[in-house]
Amino acid sequence: MKKFCLVVTLFFILVCSLSFFPSLEAASGQEEIKVICDNKTLKFDVQPRIVDNYVFVPFRTVFEALDAQVTWDEKTGTIQAVSKQSVLKINLRENTASINGNKTVLAPQPIMEKGQTLLPVRFVSEALYARVSWKGEQKTVLIEKNKLPVVGSYQNLKKILSTSEIARELYQGGRSTEITINKATADGSIETEAPASADQYMDNSGETVDFSTTNLQIEGVDEGDLIKTDGSYIYQVNNNRVVIVRAFPAEKMAVTQIIKFNLGEFSPRELYVDDKHLVVIGSSYDNHTMNRPLIAEDINIYPPVLQSQTVKVLIYDISNKSNIKKIREVELEGSYISSRKVGSLVYLTTNKYIDYYRIMKGEEEAALPFYRDSIMKDPKIEIPYKDICYFPGRLQPNYLIAAGLDLDQPDKEMKVSAYLGAGENIYATAHSLYAALTGYQTGENVVSELNTLVYKFTLDQGEVKYDALGEVPGTILNQFSMDEHQGFFRIATTSGTTWRSGATSKNNIYIFDKEMKITGKIEDIAPGERIYSVRFMGNRGYMVTFKNVDPLFVIDLKNPHEPKILGALKIPGYSDYLHPYDENHLIGFGKDTVELSQKDEMGKEVGTMAFYQGMKIALFDVSDVTRPVQKFQEIIGDRGTDSELLRNHKALLFSREKNLMAFPVTVMEIKNKHQIQSQNNFPDYGEFTFQGAYVYQLDLAKGFLLKGTITHLDQEDHLKAGLYWYPNAKNIERIIYIGETLYTISPEMIKAHDLNNLAEIMSLEIPK
Repeated sequence: MKKFCLVVTLFFILVCSLSFFPSLEAASGQEEIKVICDNKTLKFDVQPRIVDNYVFVPFRTVFEALDAQVTWDEKTGTIQAVSKQSVLKINLRENTASINGNKTVLAPQPIMEKGQTLLPVRFVSEALYARVSWKGEQKTVLIEKNKLPVVGSYQNLKKILSTSEIARELYQGGRSTEITINKATADGSIETEAPASADQYMDNSGETVDFSTTNLQIEGVDEGDLIKTDGSYIYQVNNNRVVIVRAFPAEKMAVTQIIKFNLGEFSPRELYVDDKHLVVIGSSYDNHTMNRPLIAEDINIYPPVLQSQTVKVLIYDISNKSNIKKIREVELEGSYISSRKVGSLVYLTTNKYIDYYRIMKGEEEAALPFYRDSIMKDPKIEIPYKDICYFPGRLQPNYLIAAGLDLDQPDKEMKVSAYLGAGENIYATAHSLYAALTGYQTGENVVSELNTLVYKFTLDQGEVKYDALGEVPGTILNQFSMDEHQGFFRIATTSGTTWRSGATSKNNIYIFDKEMKITGKIEDIAPGERIYSVRFMGNRGYMVTFKNVDPLFVIDLKNPHEPKILGALKIPGYSDYLHPYDENHLIGFGKDTVELSQKDEMGKEVGTMAFYQGMKIALFDVSDVTRPVQKFQEIIGDRGTDSELLRNHKALLFSREKNLMAFPVTVMEIKNKHQIQSQNNFPDYGEFTFQGAYVYQLDLAKGFLLKGTITHLDQEDHLKAGLYWYPNAKNIERIIYIGETLYTISPEMIKAHDLNNLAEIMSLEIPK
């Protein structure tokens, strides 16, 4: 891939943005033109003028109105303006300009008058992340500071995309193959399996029982999952259905209702549940016919139907469990990134990949993203060009779509915003949302290395409002690589690679202020290794890197301007996920490793290589931050042992109050331990022996105490598996508790066990 800085040239700013005023007329003796910036009329020594449909203004006045620091380099003939979001350089001798190092020819050329330089107003404003509009009748230019510019029109969108090297390379082979399926309409029919009661279940004392929730990154910011409970019922995404089970009391456990969806039309993925609502989020498709005659290029598509992926949200009223009703349906175009729920507010993000080929061929119907909301009259609402924002100097040929809705206000329409951008990982607090995207470093004289863009948004009563943009070298691992604390945003990245010579990997911590400006950083941590897990906990951060051993770094983040490493611990293995136990202890879930020597074809030793073994659980004591220690460890199985927890934190059940820790695991074991490695000095894989839940107690004095294991597999299932694990519908996916009952949940079964002794109370088969 080529450098990102070549891709994100001043696409809109210099190529197309300057045609923003198509209705203006160049004229001598023209009327006075006003320029208003945030309700303040700007005063110029040389009056603005219209030349060849461009409004030219003295640049310094506008730069200063936008709070940019302006400097002039006499030797090179370069003007530089530095704002919160951007660095703009204009070389008057070369007639070139650059934003954040992305260089292009400056056109039209500046105008010199009375010793002052005049530049197009939209260019100088939008380059510094301001929004410009033109009031023709009043001959007035309006500038709004710290507001992203908008696309504005179909022609401008085409010009933007024409400058995107990413888009051209992606589609240079012709139009991409598109799969056609039936029109997506979730049926959401509800089938009652057994009588249900709307009463809330109580324990013997008459008090409401406590119950587990999804393992969350941030307390109070809910995340969607396969399983949810409200303390009385269990709600489960199950084989293109949502299964509702009355779970408490466990002796009367029963399937009460099943919400079914048509296969190929709607695929549920995640759930949210509160006292009144069940929210089902899933994937769907929107098919539409082309509104033009067939041409030769369409010979592989018949009938001429195109497909758009969408994310659909179905909202049900569950206040009366015996009469569950679907009350609302919303839909966003694009593929699902993630969602969050804060109180009654649900926030969604999607990526909509732009159909470059069709847009450039003049098919405007492919240009605009759309959404649906069942409370709106229009069955399909396109987001207009005037509401689609872009990031000057940082083009992505995608739409990042963000939306919010309030479950407690069913008549309030969903708020939707769209940006020429993309997102890969989402981090959110109750008031902010950050979308991270991998790209290439921008700027002059930089090497072609990956970087991370972070879009910051404010969450405001269901609205997602853009705030600022940050950029750091390297790439992130997942959502836990990001954190916000006391107004500062922290992010951990890995730059370089662990396998390519000349680009040694290094790990970094960066801290941003509210305006996404870097205030502090630590770079070049653990050269040659990469990040395997990160956890931010208040004024501390913990980072695990790995290549041959597992260094755990303890990082002091109390001073956001001067972060520093306090201590490090190196042990075999690595942690994929770090979970806080208390302020001085954390639990690592990962893999054990063994380091073995390697030989070439002549039998000469050429070094060593680390191989993962069984699943490893470690308890780290960081009471002495300068000397962290591993107090206890537990190894489960041998090479090949795996758990969804190593990839998805939601698979963990943890309660310090109940001294409870449980997770699903697939165990592989080597029968003959003396044969620990193969002829090539590679460790052997184990044979399949178990799939189910491991249930632990965790004692700071005694360590991990295996309380017991629970499986849904019977002897016949083990015989069918043979030596290798396979995807069985009885594989346990989640573990939850309600009161003093532990529930293990698979697609075919729910088992209830006494939490104190793990004695089985009841086993419930889920209808297929």
